[in-house]
Amino acid sequence: MMRDLPGKTMSTHDRDHRYHPLSIATHWLTLTLLVAAYALIELRDLYPKGSAPREAMKTWHYMLGLTVFALVFLRLALRLLFRAPPIAPLPPAWQLRLAAAMHVTLYLFLIVMPLLGWLTLSAKGQVVPFFGFELPHLLAPDKPLGRKLEDIHETIGNIGYFLIGLHAAAGLFHHYLTRDDTLQRMWPWRLRARRAG
Repeated sequence: MMRDLPGKTMSTHDRDHRYHPLSIATHWLTLTLLVAAYALIELRDLYPKGSAPREAMKTWHYMLGLTVFALVFLRLALRLLFRAPPIAPLPPAWQLRLAAAMHVTLYLFLIVMPLLGWLTLSAKGQVVPFFGFELPHLLAPDKPLGRKLEDIHETIGNIGYFLIGLHAAAGLFHHYLTRDDTLQRMWPWRLRARRAG
């Protein structure tokens, strides 16, 4: 069992009703990296093809995406180490099943998207950059395959906007309408409890 760090003591209520601090930190770090990766790939069109800023933005998009790929496995390990706190009051069973399906879908998205990017660069015969290192190619050069993988990567990326938005909307729905502690369990700081009526 992990002990609380000095000066960072956590109340019994927090331990019972909030995710572990590492789980909370990696959740919000993942979101930050995703927002940055999306922004970089969308804003690159502000610069002409082949220009230094555009190439830099693409490189950072690749590196942040691969960081998400590594981070998701840490998050999965944390889920095994620290149980998810129960929601209070407990939502209907159908909502719990829907939430579980959404979490599985989001984790698949976080694994598949960066992996497709890595495969795309490999098939195109391009460097796979990672903060001063070059990752190995996962496929032999095959430019037609690279273009197909890039199209799939872009399509799933567009679906990602919907998935992330739906996940955020669900948290707000629980906080403001059903008024349970779904959002409070993962929020970086304590939220004032909302009471019905």
